[in-house]
Amino acid sequence: MEARLNVMGSTVAAGYLKHIISANKAIAGSTLPGATQELVKIRASQINGCGFCTDMHTKDAAHAGETQQRLNLVAAWREATVFTEAERAALELAEQGTRIADAAGGVPDDVWANAAKHYDDEQLIALVALIALINTFNRLNVMVRQPAGDYEPGLFG
Repeated sequence: MEARLNVMGSTVAAGYLKHIISANKAIAGSTLPGATQELVKIRASQINGCGFCTDMHTKDAAHAGETQQRLNLVAAWREATVFTEAERAALELAEQGTRIADAAGGVPDDVWANAAKHYDDEQLIALVALIALINTFNRLNVMVRQPAGDYEPGLFG
């Protein structure tokens, strides 16, 4: 498979990516746990069918010490016993935020309230921003058909 566009060779993309990567750094530096951040990125990427981001974030998570068992179960997190209640709340918010067009009125109040039980306001802002940001990356990569499989952990930072 070959990408439709050479994103890395575009001056427009370079300027755009510089800004969204900067936004990602702000989120990464927040108090939202790193493991939760990776789980959310993986789940949104799975929902959006973004092979590039799924490859990247599963590899980055494993490199950071995430277990293979948990990585294998992200798509079936509701039935899995390996995630904390806080992680489950974050994964539910990620699903609802990613599928926002499917729900009239957006994210349901009970999903928001559950996330708010586990995360303070700064962590919630980071979580919401992360969900929005990974959806941005997913959409870019899916539209250009960015190939998956060759990512090496740490390649982008």
